[in-house]
Amino acid sequence: MATFTVHVTIENKPGISDPEGDTILNDLVLKGTHKTVSKIKTAQMLKFTIKEKDKKTAEKKVQEICDELRIYNPMVSKVTIEAFS
Repeated sequence: MATFTVHVTIENKPGISDPEGDTILNDLVLKGTHKTVSKIKTAQMLKFTIKEKDKKTAEKKVQEICDELRIYNPMVSKVTIEAFS
């Protein structure tokens, strides 16, 4: 079995408000800096270390864990899972 680091990124689906991202963007606008930035979206990242036979199995197992523990709300959140060896 190999050891994999699996990144789980949880972010709001399009159309769902992102107050944290809006606050950061408003701060940039108020300061008058970085005028080329027009949108900021926040996300949460979890990093799992897991032993599995291959990358695909590691990603599937972490997906199952996230679903079982209800780590995110599938109605409003988009989840990306990516394993690295």
